[in-house]
Amino acid sequence: MPRIPFAPDFRAFAAAGKELAALHLDYEKLKEYPLKWVETEGVPLSYRVEDKMRLSKDKATLHVNPSLTLAGIPPDTFHYRLGNRSALEWVIDQYQVKQDKRSGIRSDPNRADDEEYIVRLVGQVVRVSLETVRIVAGLPERYTD
Repeated sequence: MPRIPFAPDFRAFAAAGKELAALHLDYEKLKEYPLKWVETEGVPLSYRVEDKMRLSKDKATLHVNPSLTLAGIPPDTFHYRLGNRSALEWVIDQYQVKQDKRSGIRSDPNRADDEEYIVRLVGQVVRVSLETVRIVAGLPERYTD
């Protein structure tokens, strides 16, 4: 029977795994990362995604809709990746209003019972991304490749 050795720093990996599991499973309970809300003067504040959220070229700000932009997105947010894109980029892609051309069915991710849901989710995803990057960076060096 083959023997699979434990990593020399097994406890560090176990602790990191426990922390990551709690972080990712309970992300909706997290306090969101404190992004700066920039409201457009003369436009009534809305939290609704009206079409698609858009990142600035430098990825430091996120245009939610004509009345609201979220600023101060840390660059490390984009170091946590889900395949070929960051978690925040995945949320931006998935949480958009769109209409199927063939059926005419409209998909609207906004919640009538919780207007701030998507804006809060963005802040929580930024926090999860930053914490994940921090935890992984704290793992023993030779195992982080």
